[in-house]
Amino acid sequence: MLTRALNAYLSAFAGLNRNIWMLALVSFINRAGTMVFPFLAVYLTQELGFSKPQAALILTSFGVGAVFGTILGGRLSDKIGFYKVMFWSLFITGILFFFLQHITSLLGLCLAVFVVGAVGDSFRPANMASISAYCKPEHYTRSLSLVRLAINLGFGMGPALGGILAHGFGYHWLFWVDGVTCIGAALLLRYFLVEKKTGPKQSEGAQQPLEKVLSPYRDRQFLIFMFLVTLNSIAFLQFFSMVPVFLKEEWHWEENIIGFLIAGNGIIITFVEMPLIFHLEGRHQKISLVMLGALMIGVGFMLLNFVPHQASAALMCLVAITFGEIFQLPFANSLVIDRSSASNRGLYLGLYSSAWSFGHIIAPNIGMNVAEQWGFSSLWYVLSACCLVGMLGFWWLKGQGFGRKYDEKLQQFTS
Repeated sequence: MLTRALNAYLSAFAGLNRNIWMLALVSFINRAGTMVFPFLAVYLTQELGFSKPQAALILTSFGVGAVFGTILGGRLSDKIGFYKVMFWSLFITGILFFFLQHITSLLGLCLAVFVVGAVGDSFRPANMASISAYCKPEHYTRSLSLVRLAINLGFGMGPALGGILAHGFGYHWLFWVDGVTCIGAALLLRYFLVEKKTGPKQSEGAQQPLEKVLSPYRDRQFLIFMFLVTLNSIAFLQFFSMVPVFLKEEWHWEENIIGFLIAGNGIIITFVEMPLIFHLEGRHQKISLVMLGALMIGVGFMLLNFVPHQASAALMCLVAITFGEIFQLPFANSLVIDRSSASNRGLYLGLYSSAWSFGHIIAPNIGMNVAEQWGFSSLWYVLSACCLVGMLGFWWLKGQGFGRKYDEKLQQFTS
């Protein structure tokens, strides 16, 4: 029985080429060094003595930079290629971390974290574009899931090691380790992953008007999709921001228990996502799975209001939201790939990534204010409502034929 389960798990990785595994390794090393931003709020308030509103302003500056960076990264991926964007994003971010530890003024930190957010998050759309370039189209969702698995494994290690370094040796070590791992990931990319050029573009005469029509900013259905993704990201991200606050303030859980609960998200993804994606890919419409993901995330928050036993409610919330993430994120990303072409894929992916960056800006402010004014129970209702609206929106898009691939969309505009 155990052998069969192991073979089923390993078969989910079959057919993925060396370059995808190398991208996963780069992502793992980069995320394993993620130490500064998980502890940035604590560093700003405890080490530098900023007030909570001042710390919030600095963190918001990072989010604004991330929005700018994802859009810029998508544009640059189309102009100069995703490979160069990934390398220089990682390398320059590493250098910036070395300097960031020496900045202590409010204005200086706001400007510095904006730049770090912009440069660092330009990596995201380029990384997603690189996955589609290095894998076969039918393997894209699984390839993305492999990279996500590497990211979750790395992110599980980075903050844990960062906590040990900050407690035992001081916060300045976080900046050094984060910077070194960024540069190390860049060099690994440079020397072990062969640059792949994207396919030839259309002729100049036909390209300009067609590109204007097929721009994501003129794609009404895609813009609606982006709004729905942002709405769902606002809800989903509360699991990592407001749920820990709720468990500490309302249920008086210890930090280590809360940490284990949040880590459960990465553990479930590690063991479940790849086999599940392998089973689902090609059997169901992607937009239907995105709808199911939105529903499960909403149900997860609602469980905190209706399950009386604390531990059961927390575990059921974790499982529902994590499975919602597994259904929604890889297939939503795959829908963006399907809707784009090689010539505008970076632009589409940049806009998709910016939706999540907007979620990072909005989610903490909504969560804090609703919980402060009306309580956590009201917050869970609000987040569930956001997911319900998202699910209904995805259902409407499904009826409009949103899942069409680029070739079908192109035929629509040129027929």
